[in-house]
Amino acid sequence: MLEGVVVPLNKEIKYKRILLKLSGEVLGNRASGECIDPKVLASMARRVADIVALGAEVGIVLGGGNIFRGLSGESKGVDRTTGDYMGMLATIINGLAMQNALEHLGLDTRVQTAIEMREVAEPFIKRKAVRHLEKGRIVIFAGGTGNPYFSTDSAAALRANEIGADVLLKATKVDGIYTADPKLDPSAIRLNEISYEDALSKRLKVMDSAAFALCMENDIPIVVFDFFDETALERIICGETEIGTLVGNNQVS
Repeated sequence: MLEGVVVPLNKEIKYKRILLKLSGEVLGNRASGECIDPKVLASMARRVADIVALGAEVGIVLGGGNIFRGLSGESKGVDRTTGDYMGMLATIINGLAMQNALEHLGLDTRVQTAIEMREVAEPFIKRKAVRHLEKGRIVIFAGGTGNPYFSTDSAAALRANEIGADVLLKATKVDGIYTADPKLDPSAIRLNEISYEDALSKRLKVMDSAAFALCMENDIPIVVFDFFDETALERIICGETEIGTLVGNNQVS
């Protein structure tokens, strides 16, 4: 076992099985031009290791926007379907990079892909994924849904439902959902909680409507939080409510 292996801790957690959605863009480094910054990757791996040590079962879905995004490719002359498949392959590259970072910490992982490539990953099989989670393995779901025109947000919501996740955690560049764009409106207020209905009616851009709707239908809460807050993930898992924004079936009190 490698140095840095995670030792389980005796600490109560609110969410046992989670689906963590990470944007591909946050893995890159604009200053250096790197698509995947090893320091950012190592930092996220450590944070995942921390919650595994608390007893959480972790599934991960990564975007591929740091390498290629289908929608932006379409604006440059790439056919949308082709571009989306290119984006799916980008998520597999990110998934393998995350697997490598986690395994350097001594964590047991599996990458499952919606597009078969058995030489580098397992094909996605629900029962196998759940069994891996039950055995304490981190499962990285790559390749999106395997279909064009579906975002990795939709893939995250789909996998969260399939594995019976207690919560979907969406890591973003801001610390939650605001009443307006905080970059444009300094008076914008962060919401502690919002209903799925309001999130859909207000067309919030933190996740696409298909992802919100899928989680709403199956009552899986979504927590939107700041990727760059190194303590956020552990605090949310332990039930802290004054961090990020909870999207659920209950109306905001």
